[in-house]
Amino acid sequence: MDVLGSFQHLLGGFGVATTMQNLFYCLAGAIVGTLVGVLPGLGPIAGIALLIPATFGLNATSAIIMLAGIYYGAMYGGSTTSILINVPGETASVMTCIDGYQMARQGRAGPALALCAIGSFVAGGLAILGLVFLAPPLAEAALAFGPPEFFSLMVFGFVVLSNVTGGSLLKSLMMAVVGLLIGTIGLDPVSGNPRFTFGQVSLLGGIEFVAVAIGLFGIAEVLDNVEKPDAILEQRVLVPRFRELYPTLHDLRESLGAILRGAGLGFGVGLVPGPAPVIATYGSYMLEKRISKHPEEFGHGAIRGVAGPEAANNAACQSAFIPLFVLGIPFAPPTAILLGALMIHGVNPGPNMIAEHPDLFWGVVASMFIGNAILLLLNLPFVPLFANILRIPKKILLPLVMLFCLTGMYSVNNFLVDLWVMLGCGALGYLMRKWAYEGAPLLLALVLGPKLEVAFRQSLMISHGSFGIFLGRPVSLVFLLATLGFLLVPLAMRLVRTSGAPRRAA
Repeated sequence: MDVLGSFQHLLGGFGVATTMQNLFYCLAGAIVGTLVGVLPGLGPIAGIALLIPATFGLNATSAIIMLAGIYYGAMYGGSTTSILINVPGETASVMTCIDGYQMARQGRAGPALALCAIGSFVAGGLAILGLVFLAPPLAEAALAFGPPEFFSLMVFGFVVLSNVTGGSLLKSLMMAVVGLLIGTIGLDPVSGNPRFTFGQVSLLGGIEFVAVAIGLFGIAEVLDNVEKPDAILEQRVLVPRFRELYPTLHDLRESLGAILRGAGLGFGVGLVPGPAPVIATYGSYMLEKRISKHPEEFGHGAIRGVAGPEAANNAACQSAFIPLFVLGIPFAPPTAILLGALMIHGVNPGPNMIAEHPDLFWGVVASMFIGNAILLLLNLPFVPLFANILRIPKKILLPLVMLFCLTGMYSVNNFLVDLWVMLGCGALGYLMRKWAYEGAPLLLALVLGPKLEVAFRQSLMISHGSFGIFLGRPVSLVFLLATLGFLLVPLAMRLVRTSGAPRRAA
């Protein structure tokens, strides 16, 4: 299908998406998705799964328009609690906590929230254009990824995560190892045998990532604030005036490059199997920190550290629909839920989907443009409302955060063990803050660890135990060489700086 043909079909899709019924469900999905993203403990997976029964009486197009709106709407809303109370509303918003929360503490919550909305809109729109015009060739390229390529990509991700926070490399790697160990709890992905479950049925599914994320960031933040002097807890945060809540022209110029780079990075990563939004946000943050003239600002309220990851987050979300629609393969957990919803409504995604269900495919794609515009219009006017949360005194806000964490976590699986895991990780996160350990490497390792293990074992099965398969596949070799370069280049630069430093006289 040529570019002109794709454009004509897209215009037809707008005719489907702009009917009153589909506009209503697009709006409903965007609003529900934003709320799902804002509430700590919930996320797109839980939101989509809970709302699937509500679509049984709808036609397939309206149902998928609403469920897709919940998915990318949650990507918008997840940044809100990350910025305001340092609790990631959903998994991919973990990186937003680092600089977004620092901006809020400096009285710049408004610009941070507004740039998240603008960056998400721009990146989402660009990614949807990619979905329209580049779906067939990019889907074919994504299909070429096998277990060796996926393993090498994950190894590269682990090396990148060790440099995300800018702290001690050794401590970051130690936290990554802890995350890998936690990720082994549950059923063996190959043999199906229980591992480290200690006879607990509730642990057969593994440790819930949301419980660990909320514990390390939300509960630990509460515990860290509780021990502060009463004078600090009683301080009320001064929210700037209405006109100061929006970003300045300098903020927009500073963020534009980060948004465009994040959009490109997120779009590419979204075509790769795995937790694409998580990888994209980490990669974007690391990229912005690497190319910045002032990397020391990151972690202390750098606006590019907020705009870039949020743009990458939404671009990865949109491009994840390419393998789902064109190949019928869900490369991320939320799209796996969407795959089930499609099949419930009698639609089998795959190469023939565009020909067999053109109204559904192009209608959903067109609705994504409309949904992103709706989310931008909804988010920007409500920036003052979100920022006013900071007016709540800490002695009131902290118990509320604890309540949201407990209720949100329990609503995911209705397992008490998840609450205990969350509280235990909260205590661990509190101690990690005291000893200057970062939680981000642990979280990423927990997400990628099981997938890394599966890819590694599948690769060895394919090669009958030969490790040469990782070097014999070109794409895998490229990722491994990039990993090696990522490790050696900083080391070489450090050696050069050390050797060039003037020696002290004896």
